[in-house]
Amino acid sequence: MRSRYSAFALGLPGYLAETWAEATRPDEIDLDDGTVWRRLQIVDTLDGGPEDESGVVEFRAAYRDPDGAGLLHERARFIRADGRWVYLDGQIRGS
Repeated sequence: MRSRYSAFALGLPGYLAETWAEATRPDEIDLDDGTVWRRLQIVDTLDGGPEDESGVVEFRAAYRDPDGAGLLHERARFIRADGRWVYLDGQIRGS
């Protein structure tokens, strides 16, 4: 999760594609150049340990864009694919 947040902050769509489950990965990942990611807060985790095949990370990511400050609050599901954790999907939560 932290590495994907860093990829958003650094504008690395290739890394995001590599760490996104093939079944749900979009054909193209367009990052908004006007968004500056400010902070990541991990709210909760469920599973995702060394013996698990799936896990959940609930997080809040603060950002600033041309419209002002914002907060993305998501409960994200991850799965292990070929021994590597990848993002499957997520549910946006209210702040």
